[in-house]
Amino acid sequence: MPTIRPSEVEFIAIRAQGPGGQNVNKVSCAVHARFDIGASSLPPYVKERLLDMRDTRITREGVLVLKAQQSRSLEQNKEDALQRLQALVAQAAEVQLVRRATKPTRGSQRRRLDEKTRSGQIKALRGRISE
Repeated sequence: MPTIRPSEVEFIAIRAQGPGGQNVNKVSCAVHARFDIGASSLPPYVKERLLDMRDTRITREGVLVLKAQQSRSLEQNKEDALQRLQALVAQAAEVQLVRRATKPTRGSQRRRLDEKTRSGQIKALRGRISE
């Protein structure tokens, strides 16, 4: 699994949204993490799969922008953004196995038809008794 170097991520401190009183107005503890997919050291297939994702956080220039503002600490928000970015890269790097269609075995087909016949006979015996 490819890992992201923190040196490839640009962090910009911004003011967080939401409650927090006067602290929210004067402390920039939220983080915008900008990751340029094209200029990164990721393998080409991972870059391609990241750029093909239909994600609104990826700009037209191929820059992935994540906003982290869960914590009141700038360092924790940076760490959170890095973890989320790493999760996205891991998701893109995971290659799905191609599903191959299989046929049911002859024995399973026979058992299914036998069960259908048996249940049909049971239902036929439920009818009215004629003398």
